Formats: sequence, C-alpha cells, structure tokens
Amino acid sequence: MMKHKEFSIPFSGLKQGKHTFEFTINNTFFESFEYHEFNSAQLNVSLVLNRMSTMLELEMETTGTVNVNCDITSEAYDQDIAASLELVVKFGDVYNDENDEILVIPHGEHQVNVAQYVYEMVVLAVPAKRLHPGVLDGTLESEAIDKLRELQPKEIKDNKGNTDPRWDALKKLLTDK
Repeated sequence: MMKHKEFSIPFSGLKQGKHTFEFTINNTFFESFEYHEFNSAQLNVSLVLNRMSTMLELEMETTGTVNVNCDITSEAYDQDIAASLELVVKFGDVYNDENDEILVIPHGEHQVNVAQYVYEMVVLAVPAKRLHPGVLDGTLESEAIDKLRELQPKEIKDNKGNTDPRWDALKKLLTDK
C-alpha cells in the first residue's frame, strides 16, 4: 500500500478553528489498496478539520460514482456514492487506531493521514448487493436476463386450464397473511 502523501493533513501550522480540504480520487487510489472491485471511480471528498487546543475533529463527505458490475447480470453500471464519516483525533503516548471513531496519535506528530479512512468510507458506502438499475425497472436487455426469463418456472395447467389442486393449497399460504 502506498502512503498517499496528498491525504496527509498538516495541522501543526493551522490556527484553531475550521479548515476545509478537497480531494478528487479515481480508481488508482483504490488499486493502491489492492482493491479491484471498481471498474472506474470518480469521487470528490470534502474534509473539514476543526482544530481545537487538545484535539482535532474531522468531518469527511464524499460524493460521486463508481463503475461496478451487477451481481446478477455482470453488466457494468455507475453506482452513485454518498457517504460521510466523523473522526476525532486525540493526542497520546502511542499511535492507536483500534476505535473506529477516535484516532490517537503521538504528541510529537504534526500531520494526520486520512487515506485509510477515505478508502473505508467509500468501500463501505457501496451496497453489498450490486444491482443494475435496468434489472429493477425491467429495461435492461442482456443475455443473462434472457436466460433467466427462459428458465423461469412456469405454471403447470391441464387441458382445461386448471392448476393442480395440491399446489393451490400451498399458494393459499402465500396469500393468507
């Protein structure tokens, strides 16, 4: 993993109060973490650092899109991403990042690197099940969708159009709620 110097925030020379930082990240950022789930990415990260005398408060927000493959059809599509993360940076004797919301850095440090937190914020904002919008509204035409329609179970009817009565009793269970 690269160190990502552009995500190191030097706070030692900053006055107390709020300071804003902007970052633009693409797929090379995620590839440096050896994360290859995105085909492409175009994200904007806004970071507000509130410097106080004894600690730092970081508020990160990201918006943009990542191009991922649908879990059902393997078709690529753009997934909108909007995420936020709040982090408190305190000073202590040793570096400690065991808590998700509090980062402890040694007293002598003069900068904090937020690349890992940006990475985690974006990756966790992507839905666990990636579903192409065309699958949801029925507009996507692909070989996978055609094959799923072809293999879809059909209702079995006799010559008169009646269904098997054994299955009718089971269908009642679905509607009796």
